[in-house]
Amino acid sequence: PSLLGLFHEGLVKEDLTLITDIALAIIAFSIGGSLRIAQLKKLGRQIVWINLTEATGAFFLTTMILALFFRLVHGSSTILPSYWTVYFPMVLVIGAICAATAPAAILAIVHEYASKGPFTTILFGVVALDDALAILFYAFTSVIANSLVNYEAITLQHFLLTPGLSILISLFVGGAVGVCLRLLIRFVDRKEAMLGVMVGAIFLTSGLSASLKASPLLANMMLGFVVTNFVVHHEDLFEIVERIEEPIFGMFFTLAGAHLDLGVMKAAGWLALLIILARFAGKFLGSRLGAEISHAPQVVKKYLGLALLPTAGVTVGLVLEAKEIFGATQISEVMVNAVLGSVIINELLTPFFVRFSLNKAGEAMQI
Repeated sequence: PSLLGLFHEGLVKEDLTLITDIALAIIAFSIGGSLRIAQLKKLGRQIVWINLTEATGAFFLTTMILALFFRLVHGSSTILPSYWTVYFPMVLVIGAICAATAPAAILAIVHEYASKGPFTTILFGVVALDDALAILFYAFTSVIANSLVNYEAITLQHFLLTPGLSILISLFVGGAVGVCLRLLIRFVDRKEAMLGVMVGAIFLTSGLSASLKASPLLANMMLGFVVTNFVVHHEDLFEIVERIEEPIFGMFFTLAGAHLDLGVMKAAGWLALLIILARFAGKFLGSRLGAEISHAPQVVKKYLGLALLPTAGVTVGLVLEAKEIFGATQISEVMVNAVLGSVIINELLTPFFVRFSLNKAGEAMQI
């Protein structure tokens, strides 16, 4: 819309938001499906420690740096009328989003180089858990951000109890729908019927959690977790959902690209650069700390953080979801364009850094 003007902004930013909701629900469901209890037990303390420290490091460091350097990046009062009710909520949400890491780009490069070894194993394990933590962080910070934006009194309840209750409700809704699905799926034989059941379960989970003011993302992630661990023939169910992923994701990323506004890029450009640097520092330092605590191999400590740059589906989805917190305001446009800009730049940098880290770890089998 901002370049050729072929579509009305209202169509992209209001009328088609359902596509974002559907895509996010499927992404969250798939992430939950990757969290198999048997695999989680095999991951070991090294992967768990590194995942916790690098994701938390990206969250806290991005939040702190954006908050501290805000006046340098956005000094104009026309962009920011109030620090605590506009900018700080945005910083919290961006910090949570920065915990996510996109596995697809990493997986492609690892396959290209036929990489094998402890570094590659730990890299895959860490990336597999990153998006789940990002959704958990977002579920927590989005509640706080919404309270700040709506000028609600800031108490211990808003910082701890309200987000905690929202998370518990989300987990309960996803778990309850998952249990019902486990009972219902026994009576469904045809795969065509299974598709309707699965889509209905995902939509029901999203609708129930939204009506209860909980997180549809976290609820669907819990649904995926229950399905993959407790439902028979769960492979068939995920395969059925994967059939409809491509057209939905195609529309989703096209819609995300349509949110890029060239008129906002001047203000968002510096913020995008700051997000990239802060997130990279958090991932790099956090992974080193986790490797140190868990006594991981030296190559993991030195180079793992370099391989955690890519961001894509979850990051894009969460920032479009977060846009609803701030409404149709200039600050929301700046936030969306800055995060989307950082995603594009990160994806361009990813191949070089992942290849470099694999080579330094001595696990790249072909050059």
